[in-house]
Amino acid sequence: MRIPWRPLSAAATVVVLVLFFHTVIEKCNGIFLSYTFEGREREYPFVKNVSGQAWAFQATASILNAGSTELKSWKMFIGFQHNELLVSADGATVVNGDGFPIRVGNNGTVLAGFPNADLKTAIDTASDYTQMQVQIGLKGTQFGVANKVTPMPKSLKLLNDGYKCPAATRKGSYMHVCCKKDPKYKDKKLKTKFFPRTYGDLHFTYDVLKAYDSKYLAQITIDNLHPLGRLDQWNLTWEWMRNEFIYDMRGAFTHRKDPSDCIYGPQGQYYKDFDFSTVMNCQKKPIISDLPPQLENDDKVGKLPFCCRDGVLLPKTMNETKSRAIFQLEVFKLPPDLNRTAINPPQNWKIIGRLNPNYKCGPPVRIDPTEYPDPRGIDSVSSAIASWQVNCNMSRPKPRENRCCVTYSAYYADGAVPCNTCACGCDEEARCDRNAAPMLLPPSSLLVPFANRTAKAIAFAKINKRPVPRKLPCPDNCGVSINWHVDSDYKSGWTARMTVFNWEEDAFADWYSAVQLRKAHAGFEKSYSFNGTRMDGMNHTIFMQGLPGLNYLVGEVNGTHPGRDPMVPGKQQSVLSFSKKGIHGLRISEGDGFPTKLFFNGEECALPKHLPRAAAVHSSPASLLSALLLALLTFLLIMH
Repeated sequence: MRIPWRPLSAAATVVVLVLFFHTVIEKCNGIFLSYTFEGREREYPFVKNVSGQAWAFQATASILNAGSTELKSWKMFIGFQHNELLVSADGATVVNGDGFPIRVGNNGTVLAGFPNADLKTAIDTASDYTQMQVQIGLKGTQFGVANKVTPMPKSLKLLNDGYKCPAATRKGSYMHVCCKKDPKYKDKKLKTKFFPRTYGDLHFTYDVLKAYDSKYLAQITIDNLHPLGRLDQWNLTWEWMRNEFIYDMRGAFTHRKDPSDCIYGPQGQYYKDFDFSTVMNCQKKPIISDLPPQLENDDKVGKLPFCCRDGVLLPKTMNETKSRAIFQLEVFKLPPDLNRTAINPPQNWKIIGRLNPNYKCGPPVRIDPTEYPDPRGIDSVSSAIASWQVNCNMSRPKPRENRCCVTYSAYYADGAVPCNTCACGCDEEARCDRNAAPMLLPPSSLLVPFANRTAKAIAFAKINKRPVPRKLPCPDNCGVSINWHVDSDYKSGWTARMTVFNWEEDAFADWYSAVQLRKAHAGFEKSYSFNGTRMDGMNHTIFMQGLPGLNYLVGEVNGTHPGRDPMVPGKQQSVLSFSKKGIHGLRISEGDGFPTKLFFNGEECALPKHLPRAAAVHSSPASLLSALLLALLTFLLIMH
């Protein structure tokens, strides 16, 4: 069955919306959002299962400023719910999108304005809809929708601060909502026409230092502001939206230097006599990395403050000067942007590291131009031509997408609780059971790689009369694991032992870890081999790093006899002592002695789903007979 595809032009869509919602828009003194479903048709392959059938759909989302104040850097949320796969979004960008196609059907998606990010009012424009309204053409694929059902989103709202949105109203293939100013929200008065600076966990500043008709010089500053955030060997990527290309760079480099994208693209058609062999990068989505320290004073690519640290960004709690990175790039533009003021920053920023937190970045927001002190030392200040800011915040890893994990053990337990099965992901072709619970291990087996634990795990299970599954659970596949061992528990205090294992070949320099203990953290006294302190401003958190000379966690190496001995992980260990003074109701063995969260180099590690249990007491027949005789004798004495 084929449902007719009748796409509307932008002008026709505006007319339909205005006619349909005419009375509603008249009552809206705020931001009017709408979603129009325009049609769909079946996609190959055709299947009988409704949930497995793919449909190509087309829709138009609209945002109109019907209020009395300008809306800057608008953000719209569309709550897709039919396992949609978005293929294109004309007139907007997808926030946190990694490039089309993008999965949006599970949690919905956020659209941000580009190229028109600000919506003026009818008063300021004499009802010029081109400045008041944005039409977003959406195309994609959806699943699990019956033939006669009109697949609509479950929600539609504005995400800008200071606005409140009721539930959206739906009529057939249309839905709309009017978001109004929150009277309780205290709007910050802007000193200029640009937004004030905001500060997330990590943010970029895109400053234009020099501008010409066909090119400009930009400086990118990366600031790490989170007390636990960190990046090692960072790779930064973004998306050019206007066919720009990078001619030259200082303080960083691109992974690919291939002029073919320019020669055979629109860049080569316009710059016909241009020598593209010297161009740094022509990719639409370049990958940028930091330079090594030995190039810091290089006359051509170095000599920038905060550059050339091999991609290391530490938190300010460790080293404030190493929490910033700077690099510059010369950007060439194409028509119709050939004037000094036509500057469009790249969109869809994303940064990743070796074993670091996941950062979700928003769209670039125009801010007040950055001011720089005069390099000559005189009392003078110069400012950038234009500045934008991109804010990024740490996100919690999804299940089975961690990059480090934790094991639990205790003095009172006969077995160690290993990392969760597939804590850091699993091979799709794995022959092990990806859904099985991990098997308890003898504590000594935590020192050997997973491949060498199988025999020990099976033997340990048989000794303790535990079932052995036919299909053994998969490994955790984590590059770093941390063992938390409750070492003692007495009346006035308790101790724990923390061991960090590095199962990768590469070492970790200046490593650190943070442990959250909800009840017991207040009693922290000392860590003997780590530099441990309670963190001010972060509840329940203890920050630990290697002592000077011991802050280098080596990688995995061969055993004493490589032919028969297993690999040996890099390892560092410390005992931590705690006091119980002033802490009431502390039960170490019932969970209070184990972390509620644990971080390594800023990455949140996967915690076990179970706690160690006390070893079972096995009664022999002789002891049982003795107990019965004692009970009988006691009964006779009482009766006598």
